[in-house]
Amino acid sequence: MQTAYINRVATAVPPYDVHDAFRRFAQSMLLDDRRNSLLFQRMADKSGIEHRYSCLAPSNLPEGDCVDAEGFYPRGDFPDTAARMQKFEQYAPPLAQGAVDKLQLGADRDRISHLVVTCCTGFSAPGLDLELVERCGLPSTVERTIVGFMGCYAAINALKLAHHIVRSEASARVLVVNLELCTLHLKDTTDLEQILLFLLFGDGCSACVVSAEPVGIALDGFHALLVPSTRELITWNIRQSGFDMTLSGRVPGAIHDGLQEHGSEILAGASAASIDLWAVHPGGRTVLDAVERAFELGPGALMASREILRRYGNMSSATVMFVIDRLLGSGTRGRTGCAMSFGPGLIAETMLFHTAA
Repeated sequence: MQTAYINRVATAVPPYDVHDAFRRFAQSMLLDDRRNSLLFQRMADKSGIEHRYSCLAPSNLPEGDCVDAEGFYPRGDFPDTAARMQKFEQYAPPLAQGAVDKLQLGADRDRISHLVVTCCTGFSAPGLDLELVERCGLPSTVERTIVGFMGCYAAINALKLAHHIVRSEASARVLVVNLELCTLHLKDTTDLEQILLFLLFGDGCSACVVSAEPVGIALDGFHALLVPSTRELITWNIRQSGFDMTLSGRVPGAIHDGLQEHGSEILAGASAASIDLWAVHPGGRTVLDAVERAFELGPGALMASREILRRYGNMSSATVMFVIDRLLGSGTRGRTGCAMSFGPGLIAETMLFHTAA
């Protein structure tokens, strides 16, 4: 049966690096609690993150009245969900267009037959899919699908969908776009766990083309692992003041145990030692450590994932594609790989691949 390939990948982030500014703001939120302030500083230093980007420019004054330069997040009066969705409508389309433009489709844009968009941080209708058709000059006949609210593992599901489309339609060319504006969902809180959660996430977008053309990364197979009794460990819910997230400290341990028990199924009977390339969603430093331990990987195996975490933080669904882009750009050919992302369920969505010779 036909093999589907990721032919090319492109990524984009907003212009504002907010990581240091957020650290300063968080410290100011915790001024009255020296113990938590010191704990936050220690955890931030150990996070493995140095940069995160946002569509909102940061305030230069952490002791000021607002988190950001626009005044979107005034202290004591953070916006409701409606206001956050209006910002999404403003900032999501140009960022997504920027990622698609970096693909340099040229005349190939007329051959795009399908468009798959993933997002869990904002919604509107007409949606981002139609915005991209108009902004990027895609055929008006393109078949569109939204993969919504699945969280960090949505990109693997989108690739799975593209894989099935290409296997059923030999001439299909699927444009997959993963767009997340995570920084639109900050909470006005002094709760240390929530503040540490916000420390992880940034905004970003990836785009890729999947077709039967034997160039890039061949998609060999997919596997979904639902870890039992973990439903409450990761949650993402729409509430009055933005989207609320819980991320339990038990997540890395649950990931480790699930991968260790089902590793043979995930790798289709292959050994971890036979996998050359690992594209693991960097949900956080401890998540990467858990994967490393579960498969008994060497210290450099997850280098690409750790580098993306360092440079961008966790951008939800877009992040694993940043890792794949880095591996694709390394020029490696004829090598085997495994990609995986984790999210609500708790579910590990995994994909085996190899680079075209």
